[in-house]
Amino acid sequence: MDIPSDLEQRRKHPKMSINVPLNFKIIGEPSQNPGLVINASATGLLIHTFKNMPTGKRISIEVLFQDGSKSSKVNAITEIIWKDIYVWEGWDAYQYGLKFVQILDEDYLRTHP
Repeated sequence: MDIPSDLEQRRKHPKMSINVPLNFKIIGEPSQNPGLVINASATGLLIHTFKNMPTGKRISIEVLFQDGSKSSKVNAITEIIWKDIYVWEGWDAYQYGLKFVQILDEDYLRTHP
């Protein structure tokens, strides 16, 4: 899903391209799933994963950041706002637009570009 450059310039919250792993689980389900954060903004994230989930679901995420020799985690509750198919190296995967629903202030500051 490409966003036209004029729309990108009008965004209320700019996106920051990143490429970091995350673990997530659908609220109310026991299994944890891996994914990749592609970009972040003040209001949410774009992620890629092989897990098929419906829009409207809330998921608990843990994003793993590495800064040199230090690593940190950001935990948040998000909601799936949109979904699209994403083909990765011949595999069918999914990309999701997530909106932050609940995040600690210190974690929010780490994700805010």
